[in-house]
Formats: sequence, C-alpha cells, structure tokens
Amino acid sequence: MTFDLLVIGDANPDVVVGPVAQPILFGQKERLVPSGSLVLGGSASIMACGAARLGLRVAFAGRVGDDAAGEFVRTALAERGVDVSALVTDPSLPTPLTTILTSGDDRAILTSTGCLPAVTADDIPNRMVRSARHVHAGSFYLLPELAVGLAGIFKEAKAAKATTSLDPNDDPAGKWDRMVLDPILRVTDYFLPNAAEALALTGHHSVVDAAGILARRGPLVVVKNGAEGALAHNGSKVITAPAVKVEAVDTVGAGDSFDAGWVAAVLNGMKPDRALAIAAACGSLSTRAAGGTAAQPTWEEATA
Repeated sequence: MTFDLLVIGDANPDVVVGPVAQPILFGQKERLVPSGSLVLGGSASIMACGAARLGLRVAFAGRVGDDAAGEFVRTALAERGVDVSALVTDPSLPTPLTTILTSGDDRAILTSTGCLPAVTADDIPNRMVRSARHVHAGSFYLLPELAVGLAGIFKEAKAAKATTSLDPNDDPAGKWDRMVLDPILRVTDYFLPNAAEALALTGHHSVVDAAGILARRGPLVVVKNGAEGALAHNGSKVITAPAVKVEAVDTVGAGDSFDAGWVAAVLNGMKPDRALAIAAACGSLSTRAAGGTAAQPTWEEATA
C-alpha cells in the first residue's frame, strides 16, 4: 500500500475572526475584534493534516481553483506532509472560501462553495483508491456530484481490502437527504457525525438512539459530542469516552481532528474503546490554538 489514508473532499482557506459580540450588525457598521487569522480550512483537508501529524502517510483528492487561494491550500497541505498529486486545479471555477465568526463556544460559518459542486468521482484516481489502507470522505453535503459516485469509490476501496469512513458535516440546505446517503452507509465502516448531525439525520432527540438507528444501516457510528466527549454505537452496544480538559482557544476543526485520531487509532490496531479515547483526545487538544491545524497533536501527545 502506498498510503495509509486517502482523504476525499473539501479544501479551502478559512478566515477566522472573533470573538464577535452578537448580534452581527449590518448597515455598514464596522466592529473591531481581538483576533483574525488566515488558515487552512475544509473538513477533509483539516482531517488529512491531523492524520499526517499523527504519523500516517496521507494523500488528498479534491479540487481547488487556479487562483491564489488554491495555491495557498496546495502549499499548506504539502507543508504538513500531505500528498497533493491528486488535488485537481479547476481552470474556470474559484477555490472555495470560508469566513468563520467566533462567539464564545459557538461560531457562524459563511462559505462560498466555488469549485466544490464540480467535484465528481472522476476526480478521484482509481490508483489512489486502490493504494490506500483507508479511504475517508468529508463534507458530504457540500459535494453533491461527488456524493452520487461516492458509494462506487468506497466499493472499490473495500474490494482492495481498505476500510472506509465518512463525516457528513452540516447540510446547509437542511434537507439531510437519506436517499443518496443510505447506499453509501452500506459500504462505510465508520460513520462520523457530530451529535447535531446525528439528530438531524434521524429526527430523534436522543444522541444514543440516533446513533443506534444509523448503526443499523451498516456502519459503526462514532458520534462527536463536544464537551460531553464521544460515543460509538454498533447497533447493540454503546461505548463512551470523555473529552480531554484543555483551555480551549478555538474549536474550529476539532471534529475533523477527532476523525483523524479515530482513523489513526484503528489503523494502528486499537480496539474501539481505546480508539474512541484517542480520537476524543485529538479533538480536544486541537482546540489549544486558533485554526483547525495549528494545535493538532502528535501520536505521542494523543496517547499520553
């Protein structure tokens, strides 16, 4: 196997500013905030960087535009040890851009999708799918054309004896379409929603019940639940892990760092209870600095 992990999905710059006093004011009112930063964003790309930081051999597949933002993304991934040879440059559509306004533990996210809707399964080289021990996809609802072909990609990965995982992330349209998602869950080993996403996908008010419903569609469901830690549900049994207490600076990308920790742990042969604890540690430790990648832990830090 050439890579431990192939990550498929979104990559873009994030402009993170805040904390912002609520409500947000329009009417050309200028408001000063304590901090702002330009950092690597995108759920999939943050996950890829976290996995590389944990010692995995990682490749990334997706699209950026032929612009300065795209070059920023390509350079940032490569500098963090991620192979970008399958990162396509779109000749006509721009790189996605995201602005994140932080306010306490909450944040508002504004994204211009750019070339994301143009990403398809054809952008993902079959040779890379077949050369990875694990294939992960993120931001399912931001990539509608890729979503249609993702089940085929996962089937190809599993035919090559790889494992698979999916983080759906938020659905900006609020539709949470199961007709496209359910066939993918049947070929997904690990489904990695956060608590709000699990509830939205099932219509339930209990995170444990929602995880159980999703698990009965095929995968082991691993749910990120913020300060409450995390849980994993296989359809009949639930295990939990607490969050690690840290002085949080910025929670952007914490769920993606959690995903990286989970995948690194299972690829290193950890059983689910230990993998869940390592993933929870990775998510918590990543909040120690601004942006999604600045404080991602090493394997030694995550397993201490």
